[in-house]
Amino acid sequence: MGRVLAFLIIIAMAAIFFGAKRLPDLARSAGRSMRILKAETAALREEYNREAAPAADAGPARLIKAAPGDSTTARPVAEPSAGRER
Repeated sequence: MGRVLAFLIIIAMAAIFFGAKRLPDLARSAGRSMRILKAETAALREEYNREAAPAADAGPARLIKAAPGDSTTARPVAEPSAGRER
C-alpha cells in the first residue's frame, strides 16, 4: 500500500512540475533512451563473448621452463600461426 501511494505522489509531483502536456513526451523519450541503452549493452556483451570465445578454446599458454631457482627467465612460447609456414 505504501509503495502505491509513493508512486502516485511521484506521478502527481511530476505532473505539477512538468505539466500534463509534456509528460507523454518525457515518457516517450525515456522509453527511447532505455531501448538504445539496452541495444548497446547487448552489442557490447556480444562483442565481448565473440572476443573471449577463441581465447577460452586455446587452452592455457605454454611456458618455456626456466632453470631451477631462476623464475625471471620464464616467458610464454611463441605459437606458430596457422598461415605461416617454415
